[in-house]
Amino acid sequence: MSCKVHGEHDHKHGDNCGHQTIKHGDHDCYLHDGHMHHMHGDHVDDHTMDVGGANASSCTPSHDCSSHDKGHKHGAGCGHEGVPHGDHTDYLVGGHLHSPCGDHCDDHGAVSVK
Repeated sequence: MSCKVHGEHDHKHGDNCGHQTIKHGDHDCYLHDGHMHHMHGDHVDDHTMDVGGANASSCTPSHDCSSHDKGHKHGAGCGHEGVPHGDHTDYLVGGHLHSPCGDHCDDHGAVSVK
């Protein structure tokens, strides 16, 4: 697997670094400014949550978004951590991925939050 190096990153992620930690395969990633950062030796890699399995990217119009106000719109600055998921950004809400879709949120599956 080749690295997708995140340029100019002087923050070292780890326990108690202040960023939300999620499990990604066999390692931890840190949610930071809409990126999933993985410490990899002397640099930081940008990772993306794979689409499929438990994290499908289908439309789920009947998803109950009662964990936030129905008028809430996910996007930059909405208060939820952005999580790169395939070719789009989802938002971490209550341990699962919400994806804005028209007048509702799609449920793109659970993630393991540390």
